[in-house]
Amino acid sequence: MTTLSPHSQTPALTYVVTGMTCSHCQAAVTDEVTKVAGVTSVNVDLETKLVQIQGSDIEPAAVVAAIDEAGYDAVAA
Repeated sequence: MTTLSPHSQTPALTYVVTGMTCSHCQAAVTDEVTKVAGVTSVNVDLETKLVQIQGSDIEPAAVVAAIDEAGYDAVAA
């Protein structure tokens, strides 16, 4: 899990991301989602294919676009 800041957090956003199979996939998704405005932490679980994101004022469309930029499809869980 990458934690960027201990500031107050909004409830986690969770996405199912298909196609992730290795640590490179995990790093690519983490790197792109970390760049989204308002994101303070990202947890990518390869086994469950779930990505949990915390922060404040996060635009869900921006998260989906970031995951797409990493090369994967995301659906809100």
